[in-house]
Amino acid sequence: MFSVAMAIATRTPPVPMTTPIRPSKIQTVAAIPRIQRALRPTATALRFGPRELSFEELDRSSSRTANGLLHAGLKGEARVAILSQDSDEVFELLFGIAKAGCVMTGINWRLAAPEVQFILENGEVEALFVDRDRLSLALNLLDSLPEIRLVVCLGSNQLDTNSSGVESYCEWRDSQSEKDPEISIAPEDIFAQLYTSGTTGKPKGVRLAHRSFFAVVNSMAQAGDEWIGWNAEDVTLFSIPSFHIGGLWWAMTALRAGACAVILPVFDPAKVLEFVPLFQVTKVCMVPAMIQMTLAENGSESVDWTSLKHLVYGGAPISRVLLERSNRILDCDLIQIYGLTETGNTAICLRADDHVREELLNAAGRPYPGVELKIIDTAGEPVPCGTIGEVCLRSPANMVEYWKLPEATASTLRDGWVHTGDAGYVNDEGYLFICDRIKDMIISAGENVYPAEIESVLAAYPGIAEAAVIGVPDKRWGEKILGLLVRSEDEQGDAVRKRGVLAHCSAHLADFKVPVGLEFREQLPRTASGKIKKAELRAAFWEGESRNV
Repeated sequence: MFSVAMAIATRTPPVPMTTPIRPSKIQTVAAIPRIQRALRPTATALRFGPRELSFEELDRSSSRTANGLLHAGLKGEARVAILSQDSDEVFELLFGIAKAGCVMTGINWRLAAPEVQFILENGEVEALFVDRDRLSLALNLLDSLPEIRLVVCLGSNQLDTNSSGVESYCEWRDSQSEKDPEISIAPEDIFAQLYTSGTTGKPKGVRLAHRSFFAVVNSMAQAGDEWIGWNAEDVTLFSIPSFHIGGLWWAMTALRAGACAVILPVFDPAKVLEFVPLFQVTKVCMVPAMIQMTLAENGSESVDWTSLKHLVYGGAPISRVLLERSNRILDCDLIQIYGLTETGNTAICLRADDHVREELLNAAGRPYPGVELKIIDTAGEPVPCGTIGEVCLRSPANMVEYWKLPEATASTLRDGWVHTGDAGYVNDEGYLFICDRIKDMIISAGENVYPAEIESVLAAYPGIAEAAVIGVPDKRWGEKILGLLVRSEDEQGDAVRKRGVLAHCSAHLADFKVPVGLEFREQLPRTASGKIKKAELRAAFWEGESRNV
């Protein structure tokens, strides 16, 4: 990366606002660099290492990229895949894809070759932009992917790519015209095809229109709801990767407001500690695992966090212990968001004011203006307050469809409602409480058991950093409850004893919810978005069984 001295030397003062930002004008991803260039051309949009990119430069570069895609014959919602860690080039490309009327297909760069190949084949990808570290992987796949007509290497120069015959992004981009192609893009046009994490079965391509990245913010603005008050003086970190809906939505929301973003190619807690005071970061979005790593980093309590006004978290449950630690160290507004890729990210929010109410700390929150929520039973009928059922959401940001999966689309998206597969209930104030994924529910001796409740109790035990609860086969009860635990880093030896943990569970849970067994692990497998891979944990125990439940 780059030194603190270099970063300070390259910083530029904020550009005075001469024209008010009008977010309502921006209804497509393609419009973000165009309108921000007109409003504040020299303001810094992106920082990456020692490089700064103004909104004017972002607009020009994205137009060049769009023209390059069009010159290669890509049009009519052609899928353009990005297999790369995030950088300023990636965001130039994202906006170029939007301006060309193509569809961004983000690929988790941690995936193995067969997983990457599945997405490229399934998505019928026509262009692939790949960074140097994954170039050889991509080249090995090209013979089996005849539909790919363009391959460009990001984060490279000609000397790096001569031997492979693949053009470098910088040379490819700079050989194109910087004139905006001015293709008409509508809010209902598809912008992104993001693949679900594939924790069960094959990943599905979730098709999201441009509106998905602005619809909820628009509904809030119409209701006079400022949420966390994004404005052009904000500075944020792009710490969640753009191939994930959380990272892509956060990026579009920030840049639409004219905020400045500091890009982290890989989440690094030490860089968070460095960059927040250095760049006077005001807003950050993280999954709980990232928060935990950041606050566990040496020196976290001595960092000057005073610029940070909002920490938005979501993507996985958060423990009470971590919430309390975040409050104490960061001393900023905490906001929880809940949603899915299929809902265009956030649909439910637990506001900062809600965090002061003890009884709401386990809640996901309430719907934003314009978003509807209902809980249904197995027959599809609404259930009373306090009754657990499937969470369904109707949002103006909902997906259009799953790519070439009409049956799956019809199952998930019914009459405008996304059936989330999450089990939860609503209290009499309209707050949603998530109990678990329906598919993760354990049925033991006829009792429905939701692991999230047990995991919360386990995580509260001193010396336990993480917990996952799964159902494993049992001849007598059908399934029995197994707890998988990770000790805290500062925990010495075997101080955390199974007997003590089970006694703690017995004091806080009904008998049928107490795990019958505990195992300690070095770590728990997670997806890129921070979710524990329950299917992977279960697989070893259910091998050879005729059923997985």
